[in-house]
Amino acid sequence: MAGRLRILVTGGTGQVGTELARQAWPDHVELILPNRQELDLASSEAVRAYVMAGRFDAVINPGAYTAVDKAEADCTTAFAVNAMAAAALADATRELNIPLVHVSTDYVFNGSKSEGYQEDDPINPINVYGASKAAGEHAVRLGNPRHVILRTAWVFSPHGSNFVTTMLRLADRPELRVVSDQKGCPTAASDIAEALRIIAMRLIEDRDAPVGTFHFVNAGDTTWFGLASEIFRQEREAGSSVPEVIAISTTDYPTPARRPANSVLSVARLVDQYGISPRPWQLALKDTLAALRNERSKGAPS
Repeated sequence: MAGRLRILVTGGTGQVGTELARQAWPDHVELILPNRQELDLASSEAVRAYVMAGRFDAVINPGAYTAVDKAEADCTTAFAVNAMAAAALADATRELNIPLVHVSTDYVFNGSKSEGYQEDDPINPINVYGASKAAGEHAVRLGNPRHVILRTAWVFSPHGSNFVTTMLRLADRPELRVVSDQKGCPTAASDIAEALRIIAMRLIEDRDAPVGTFHFVNAGDTTWFGLASEIFRQEREAGSSVPEVIAISTTDYPTPARRPANSVLSVARLVDQYGISPRPWQLALKDTLAALRNERSKGAPS
């Protein structure tokens, strides 16, 4: 497609937004990545005004209120960011006749299914965060026919606060107790960003590109205990001292928000319609841990 393309990325300083900025976009693509001061997702009026004035060719919306436990007591803000902002984005992008790629979550499901969730399985969130994201999905579906909703899960990266960086921060303890009865799909923010880039470019260049709801997670599933064990197995192989990881049940680690016992997502639809085949989560984790070790070595005194 000739001419310059402008793509708005919300949540530009978050894990996925940061990785989107690092993607190998074509030379004619300009990413606009406003920070929270420049684009307040808690204000749907500000969101709509920003999009209408921006001359964008597409919008990617990974920006979200993701503090799962905090959301239980901050329902208003969670719904403002995750639902009302999504509605404003869908309304504005429909009016401008441009595609919207919206990032959602495995937490729209209640976790009672024994196998992996398909895109069309009934949603039934069990916490405020999941409910706010489900409402955002609904708003996007109603608001703009040219949308892709991309559900993902258990996001990690070398930056920001996530399970991997938290485990490494606590690695000097003799032992760590980690929940072993919640199952999901660890997923690298960098891999999510690559999928979003492919989807957004196809939606821009092909008006007949597939739309609707898709899942993207790294291949394979595990528990939080399994993920922690793999983190420290790889760290031990790299020469680091690691704690003992002890498996506990969800009831041993109560949190304000309930979590799904199973939030494994099937990616077959994305593979079929977009040709995106995720790599194993262990390989994605290996790259993230290597990046974090590189950062630590740069910061170490010489």
